[in-house]
Amino acid sequence: MMDTEFHIRKAKDKDIDEIMALYEQARAYMAENGNPGQWTNGYPAREDVETDLNRNVLYICESSDGIEGVFMFCIGEEPNYREIEGGCWLNEEPYGFLHRIASAGRKKGVATFCVQWCLTRCKNMRGDTHQKNKTMQRVFEKNGFKSCGTVYMEDGTPRIAYQKEMGS
Repeated sequence: MMDTEFHIRKAKDKDIDEIMALYEQARAYMAENGNPGQWTNGYPAREDVETDLNRNVLYICESSDGIEGVFMFCIGEEPNYREIEGGCWLNEEPYGFLHRIASAGRKKGVATFCVQWCLTRCKNMRGDTHQKNKTMQRVFEKNGFKSCGTVYMEDGTPRIAYQKEMGS
């Protein structure tokens, strides 16, 4: 059951500065927790956020205290998922995917709430994370995703590929 303390909405232009601050905080959290190499050189950049916003795929997780998290969710094809090494996807059906998820860190369960929200919109989900991002690996695994192999980002860096398929 999804916690009603949070709700999801589409991001708006007025949210961009707060989103950028969340991503800065997430970069610091990852660096402090053994993952300094995932979001480097200011990624995700303002341009990435604006592109997601303009594509209508940028979402905010809110509570009564304000913005608790941000993520990109899209149903369609993720080009980086066309090739997978050391395994295979669970299926080749249409899928949704989640990227650039970050939490404000004030409340527990934000990432799981966001993942569960995505699963209510698409029963076949894929995602990926850095080998050193233990937090996101736990989120995927806790929510029933299976590790499927390795995918590579545009810059050639490897990521652990995850997928969850729910009963039809």
